[in-house]
Amino acid sequence: MKGVTIHNFCYSYFKVCLLVMSLAYGSAEWDGSSSQIAKTIIVNPNDARYFKTVQSAIDSIPLQNQDWIRILISNGIYSEKVTIPRGKGYIYMQGGGIEKTIIAYGDHQLTNTSATFTSYPSNIIITGITFKNKYNIASSSSPTKPAVAAMMLGDKYAIIDSSFDGFQDTLYDDYGRHYYKRCVISGGIDFIFGGAQSIFEGCTLKLRVGIYPPNEVYGTITAQGRDSPTDKGGFVFKDCTVMGSGKALLGRAWKSYSRVIFYRSMFSDNILPIGWDAWKAKGQEGHITFVEFGCTGVGADTSKRVPWLTKASEKDVLQFTNLTFIDEEGWLSRLPIKF
Repeated sequence: MKGVTIHNFCYSYFKVCLLVMSLAYGSAEWDGSSSQIAKTIIVNPNDARYFKTVQSAIDSIPLQNQDWIRILISNGIYSEKVTIPRGKGYIYMQGGGIEKTIIAYGDHQLTNTSATFTSYPSNIIITGITFKNKYNIASSSSPTKPAVAAMMLGDKYAIIDSSFDGFQDTLYDDYGRHYYKRCVISGGIDFIFGGAQSIFEGCTLKLRVGIYPPNEVYGTITAQGRDSPTDKGGFVFKDCTVMGSGKALLGRAWKSYSRVIFYRSMFSDNILPIGWDAWKAKGQEGHITFVEFGCTGVGADTSKRVPWLTKASEKDVLQFTNLTFIDEEGWLSRLPIKF
């Protein structure tokens, strides 16, 4: 009986410790359900009991994992490239906040190899982490090249209270359904690009055009890659804020059926009056869906926008701004976090 009492005490103490750590790690909280989180592992390079790198913690997770495993990442700067490989889904990466837990590297040249963070499997949660590609922001004199901070390649991702920092091609949001909430995304050229089906809610898009590097006259926020009328992809920005330095377009069409929607968002005077560029879809402007609805701020004046800017009713827009655009089956409500 005494042994059982000690066991119960240790187990209760362990749960209390995890709860205290959870409350310290970002504003999205684990809901405490033992049936949801099967295991918690910790990254702390200053404590011999724990993993020293983020990648070593990911490597410890078995292939074909089907249970949510939480990786608590202690505050600090982790100078490493991190990859979640195929077959290692159901990972919840939890940091201490975007100013506190930073994964940074400086690779560049190619969009598909330069990413500081790459995630392949489905079912991933990220909270309270900054992913940074230091190239072009660490040295403004370097020539502009693709330098990805994060490459998202799986389905059913929730990224909350996190940050993506770079200059060209910061966030490669390429495949799957993704929900970004209260995130900060910084860059200058096509810094949110790819073919994913994503909602960005309450996010801040920070321009650094004209500063890093100084030879760029104006930048572009999005380069969406929807390539057919049946492709479900598209970027939806809901209640977001655009701010920063320099001038930029809201987006340019990377592929023929590019789709980007800004809804109830605030634009500073950084946005160029023309707003958009057909780019790779020149001559096919009728296929492009670029929408601004209910936006405010100096940069939201559409009187000088491109003549082919999509005219959409509120009913049309709401089918994209509603979470059902990425979540018809209710996967977001089944996640082991509250946000």
